[in-house]
Amino acid sequence: MTATVTPDERQAGERRPNPWLRGFLLVILALFAAFWIWALFFASKEAVNRIDDRAWAERAEAICLEATEERIQLADLTRIDQAGPELIYRRAEIVDESTDILEQMLDDVVAVEPADEKGQGIVPLWEEEYRIYLDDRRAYADTLRETGENSAFYESAVDELPISERLATFAGDNEMSTCAPPIDLSR
Repeated sequence: MTATVTPDERQAGERRPNPWLRGFLLVILALFAAFWIWALFFASKEAVNRIDDRAWAERAEAICLEATEERIQLADLTRIDQAGPELIYRRAEIVDESTDILEQMLDDVVAVEPADEKGQGIVPLWEEEYRIYLDDRRAYADTLRETGENSAFYESAVDELPISERLATFAGDNEMSTCAPPIDLSR
């Protein structure tokens, strides 16, 4: 005699979930929940680039604020999209003058070393990258003078990131927003 399976018994067998799959999904869900609990409540919220010498950062911000105000005085809002060589040459001069201000600002900021060990390790790296950025600005001004064309500014990249982004991140992490590279080359 053969056993017959009724349609109700067949559907019941098909609906029963695999206990291994269910266990695996529950483990994944638990790991996901644990990660987000850790990230939201227990992980460090301090920026990686933040130095401990807050007095150094405050001093740097004051120096950079003064330099920013000085650079704003150089701003020339003349439209340059249909400019002749004389305006391009003037733009190169403004870029150089503002770069001089940035270079003096950087010299003044790094003239005093941070008191903390982390700052002593990070600030020289920031300075080195800032000097690369300043060299990029000078090369751009030279290109403007040589070609007489309003060409685009290209900056160096470090680890596939624009150098200005790295400099701005350091400045932001240390509450020195005016020490970030200016977005406008004429400032």
